[in-house]
Formats: sequence, structure tokens, C-alpha cells
Amino acid sequence: MKRIFIAVKAEAGPELQKTLATFKSVLAAERIKWADPANIHLTLAFLGDTEEGKIKSLSGMLKERCRDFGEFSFQLKGTGVFRSLRDARVIWIGIESSDKLNKLNEQIAEGLKENGFRLEERVFRPHITIGRIKSLRETENLKVLIASYSEKAIQRVDVNEVILYESILMPTGPLYKPLGKFRL
Repeated sequence: MKRIFIAVKAEAGPELQKTLATFKSVLAAERIKWADPANIHLTLAFLGDTEEGKIKSLSGMLKERCRDFGEFSFQLKGTGVFRSLRDARVIWIGIESSDKLNKLNEQIAEGLKENGFRLEERVFRPHITIGRIKSLRETENLKVLIASYSEKAIQRVDVNEVILYESILMPTGPLYKPLGKFRL
């Protein structure tokens, strides 16, 4: 069994790195596990523990669904938290609405269902996770940061491939190992 997910890589350019550095600096006293800039991605589907025999057919489906889709880009814009500011668990950067990204997600979701994968039933809310909150002593700094970045355009992300990753959980944080890259 391998713990796998399908994602689009988001290279951390100067503006994204600056945003991450600001959040880390302002929230330095809090218990937050920050995303490694080298690992930043947008998850299209988290499949979890998957039998290795299914990975080959999954790779074939991704190759077929991605072929000739066409390269595109999307804008990282705004920040927020999952749950609520009073009970924040994840700090994220949002994605400005992108028809191409939504279409890519739909095509992959259809392929997964056709291949017998069960998907979460929630609406696709594209984002990149930048921090996982263990605990917050003071929420005011987080509130101010979220408010000040709520409408800020951060970086454009160019997409030319979809990546099938294995997530290997380590004491130092997850290691993301590409199992396949599929050109658009």
C-alpha cells in the first residue's frame, strides 16, 4: 500500500516566499507546522492508502486525461483558514477562480470514479496549504494577517503537468515522492 495523491506543483516564487516568511515571522511564537516551500502543491485528489497494483491503471488514466489538455495558469490570491479563526487548523492561500483548473479537476475526478476510486463528496475548493496549526495562544495576529492578505494577489502559477505523488510520513514532516508526471 502506498499513500497517494494527485496534485499540481506550485513553485514558490519571490512573492510566495515573501508571504510565507511574513506569516512565519508574525506567528513565530505559535505552534504551527509550516509547509516546506519545495513541497507546495495544489491537491486535485487525495486517494490515501492505495494498493500498488492499482497505481499502474491510475497512471494510465492520468496520462490519457492529461494528454492534449493544454497548459494553463492560475493566480494565487488571498489567504484564509479552515474551520474558523477561533478554531483554525489549516492556513491556506486561495486560488482565483480558474475554469481550466476546474475542468482539469472534473476530468480527473471522472477518471477516478470510472476506475473504482471513491472520492470525497465535498466541493472542490482549490487552495495551497501553507501551515498546519497545532495550537494558537493568540489569535489576533492570525486575524490581522488573514485580513491584510484577504484580497492580495500573490503569484501566478504556470501548470504544464499533473503529478501522482506518494506521501511518506516522516517524523520531520511528509516526504512527497513523484510516482508519475503527466504532461498537459
